[in-house]
Amino acid sequence: MSRGPRVVAELGRPETPDETAARKAESSRVYRSSQNVRNLIAALLATLAVVVVIVFAVPRGSAPEREPIDVAAAAESVATAEDRTVIVPQMSDDWVVNLAAIDGDARVKAFNVVYAPADENARGFVNVSQGFDADESWVARVLSGWAPDDTVTIDGITWDRYVLDPERTGNISVALSTDAGTDTVLIYGTTTQAALEETARSVTDQITALRQEAP
Repeated sequence: MSRGPRVVAELGRPETPDETAARKAESSRVYRSSQNVRNLIAALLATLAVVVVIVFAVPRGSAPEREPIDVAAAAESVATAEDRTVIVPQMSDDWVVNLAAIDGDARVKAFNVVYAPADENARGFVNVSQGFDADESWVARVLSGWAPDDTVTIDGITWDRYVLDPERTGNISVALSTDAGTDTVLIYGTTTQAALEETARSVTDQITALRQEAP
């Protein structure tokens, strides 16, 4: 026995051929749409999995530590190039070297050794600068024209002492300067007077030797 056309409940009658075709087309559209969503989710999950693999596959570890700066070797190199004696500060373990190199302005070459506190939570710096054949005008240029406040004697060496305004002197708050034969030694930075004087003591013998070498 043949079956008659299917009665659609919503219509209360059999579908026409056009309605049947439209229903099937809509069903196909909904199916394809659901497949697209599934494919998109699958692609996102696959991408996330790749990212996770890359993240965990990349070797971890801290950046390699910078090679320590050998102040004595740097000073020896400059001494050979400039044919003169170059001082080497002897600082405590409370300080680490950030720079040991020759530079200066258009008039005076200088060997600079810059120290920072070994404690990473501490701030400030100390620069020991030996100006070759420098005079007081070089010190004034480095210290933005600041004049000394007074003098202080440290281990028999008389130093000009400066107390400066960091906002006017490029972050320099204190300084000491003295002659070392034909050169001038300038110690400056952002630190305490005690630390500055400790640094001065570390070069006492070398300043004395430079004075004795001077013609």
